[in-house]
Amino acid sequence: MSDGPIPPADLPLAARAPGKCILFGEHAVVHGRPELVLAIDLPVQVGVRLGTPGRLNGDPNGATANPYYRTALERLWAGGASLEVRVNSRVPRSAGLGSSAAFCAALAAALSAARGGVSRTELAERAFAIERAAQGVGSPGDTAAAVGGGYLSLNAPGGAEVFRFTDGERSWTARRVPDPSWSWVVAYSGLPRSTADAVRAVGVRLAAPDGPALLDEFQRVAEEGIAAVRAEDRTKAGRCLDENQTLLATVGVSHPRLEALLEAARPAIVGGKLTGAGAGGSIVVLPQPGRELDAARRIARAGGLPFVVRPEPNGAALVGSAGDDLDDPSA
Repeated sequence: MSDGPIPPADLPLAARAPGKCILFGEHAVVHGRPELVLAIDLPVQVGVRLGTPGRLNGDPNGATANPYYRTALERLWAGGASLEVRVNSRVPRSAGLGSSAAFCAALAAALSAARGGVSRTELAERAFAIERAAQGVGSPGDTAAAVGGGYLSLNAPGGAEVFRFTDGERSWTARRVPDPSWSWVVAYSGLPRSTADAVRAVGVRLAAPDGPALLDEFQRVAEEGIAAVRAEDRTKAGRCLDENQTLLATVGVSHPRLEALLEAARPAIVGGKLTGAGAGGSIVVLPQPGRELDAARRIARAGGLPFVVRPEPNGAALVGSAGDDLDDPSA
C-alpha cells in the first residue's frame, strides 16, 4: 500500500496513478453514507516538462479545454515556469473507471514533486480539491483510491484510517479494507456519461419523500458488502452487488445497455452492478472462482469492452523522468 510521501524531483518527470471501480455505495457517499472503492491495475501516467504554456497532449490550448489540467495549474503551479504535459492512459475516458481521478492524482503528484515534495495525506487533499473544483460535485472516494491504492472504505467502521476529508458540512474518512485476493471484471459499455450531471440528477431524486429511506438502504447494502469483502465471503458480496444495482436503477442511473451486459455475464458471475456515476459508463462483476475469462468473453460478445483487473496496491507515485513519454502517446 502507498503510505509514504512524494519526494522532491526535478523536471522533466513522470507520475502514475491507478484507475478505480466503486463496489458499493456510489451516489450515497456524496451524502455521507458508506462506500467501498477499489484501485485497479489500469493506470494513468503523466509526463511533465518545461515547454509550451498549457500544452496538453500536443494541444497548445489544453489548459483551456481541460478543466482538471487548468485547475491543477491554478492551484499547484501559480507563478511557475511554463509547462507541457503528455498523458498516457489505460483507463477509458468518461467510463466510470476513474480516469479523471487518476489524472488529477498523477498530475498533482508530479507538480508537487517539482515544488519540493508532498505528504500522501496532503496529496489526497490536493487531488480531491482539483477534481471537485473541476466537476463542481462529488466525493473523495475516487481520488482517495488513486492516491492510496488498494481497497478503501469511506465512512464505514473498522480498519486503519488513511485519509480524512472535509467539504463544508460533509466529511469522509477513508480506511483500509483487506484484500480478499479476488479478481474482478470491469467493462465499458461504450456509452460515455457525465459524473456531474448524474450526481445532480440523483441529488434531486433523493430529495423526494422516499429519499431518506433509499439512502438507508444504500447504507445497509454497502455495510453488508464491506463486511462480506472483509470476511472473504464471495457469495454474500455478489448478492450485495446485485442489491446495489437494484438501488441504482431505482434512483435512475442504470441503463438498458448496462443491464444487458450484466445479463450476458450472469452465468459466470456471483453478482454485478454498474460502477461510477452510471447512466452509461461501466459495470463491475465478481466472477465465479476461475471464470474471469469466461465472464469477460460473455461481456465482449454482448458488445462491452472488458478488462480482467486486480487490486492495485500502490497509489500515485513518481516513475522517473518523463523521457520520451511526452513525444510518444503510445508509450
